[in-house]
Amino acid sequence: MTTVYLSLGSNMGERLVYLEQALLELDKLPKTHVTAVSSYFETAPWGKTDQDPFLNACCQLETKLSPQELLSHCQEVEQKAGRERHEHWGPRTLDIDILLYGEAVIDEPNLTIPHPYLSERAFVLVPLADIAPHIQDPVLEQSILTLLDRLDRSDVIKLDN
Repeated sequence: MTTVYLSLGSNMGERLVYLEQALLELDKLPKTHVTAVSSYFETAPWGKTDQDPFLNACCQLETKLSPQELLSHCQEVEQKAGRERHEHWGPRTLDIDILLYGEAVIDEPNLTIPHPYLSERAFVLVPLADIAPHIQDPVLEQSILTLLDRLDRSDVIKLDN
């Protein structure tokens, strides 16, 4: 089994419902089990800022799926939630990103691991630090907490849950 970390986000409709349903779907994937889930955080949009705030979380999985198989399943979960890709970084019912896949470093046309913007996004690092503060980015060779210390996290608000 490989330990994998995913980021989940939603800024359309019933955001919490989309995230919770996604976690249930991920836990049902073949050869996969969700082993930890962060708190939920409301965050400002990143990249394209003229849209509603996001609800974000991270989860830890143990899986025997390959990175490409996992990506395919994550995209299926997004589609079940009504995800449509109209514009880059635009509004979405559900977004699932593979942040880390064990110690793997992958650079393929449709998949880059570690996630290429991992170290730049407080909305990802804050929930990831909630469940795995001491894991390291295998490229930067720095812990999640170290990466997070460099970022402004004032627009990442933990929800009471």
